[in-house]
Amino acid sequence: MPDDQGSFFHLHLVSDATGETLITVARAAAAQYENVTAVEHVYPLVRTQKQIERVLDEIETSPGIVLYTLLDPALTGRLEDKCRELSIPSLSVLGPVLSLLKSYLGAETTSRIGAQHMLNADYFKRIDALNYTMLHDDGQHLDNLEEADIVLTGVSRTSKTPTSIYLANRGVKTANVPLIAGIPVPAQLERLQRPLVIGLFASPERIVQIRQNRLLSLRASEDDPYVDRQAVSEEIAFSRRLCARHGWPSIDVTRRSIEETAAAAMALLAERRRHTGTV
Repeated sequence: MPDDQGSFFHLHLVSDATGETLITVARAAAAQYENVTAVEHVYPLVRTQKQIERVLDEIETSPGIVLYTLLDPALTGRLEDKCRELSIPSLSVLGPVLSLLKSYLGAETTSRIGAQHMLNADYFKRIDALNYTMLHDDGQHLDNLEEADIVLTGVSRTSKTPTSIYLANRGVKTANVPLIAGIPVPAQLERLQRPLVIGLFASPERIVQIRQNRLLSLRASEDDPYVDRQAVSEEIAFSRRLCARHGWPSIDVTRRSIEETAAAAMALLAERRRHTGTV
């Protein structure tokens, strides 16, 4: 149970690999409880009895929920026995999924620890996408934009760079080109044929707020068209007209997280590929 004030609880995450899958699932679930904070205890690369015993000592010191992704039956058994002894809940995050796959496929698992991180074609595709994206951030190297899968464009502070990096981590070559007041739109952007160009925009209030925070962090003057609401509104209106003229789809990022914006972009890319028959 959480502490007396109900403000936090201990969450033990035990993995025989990097723990990335476990952390993602745990945080997605814990985020649904606004008034309770999970104190995470992460134990990656747990593969021996000596390592599991150290983990169990930590769990006994700070009892709480235990989630795990362990494939070794001996380690799993020891962990579950200790949790029963301490009367604390434990759950194999992969267990139900593996059972479902086994039932449907009629085949046993191969118990390959960290198999999702193997150096396969998808891994090298992600690395290639990341390299491309970092080289083509903020309007750099415009001459080979045609090699991109997605090109993001929009005014300053519409999350173009973090969204580009997130997409690259999914293997999507992404460039981003800023639209700057008083500077002509790059001709290379308007001539693009192969990439999917997506405009990002937000409400003027949101853009002004982010820009003001940016200026504060730089200790710069706020008496600047950069944070003038009317000027910002005109920038956004121009970017939306540009997208409409070229038939580029747009995404409103005002209330979207980076992950949600990237998911929307990937959905647009998948739809386009279905219509064009490309991969």
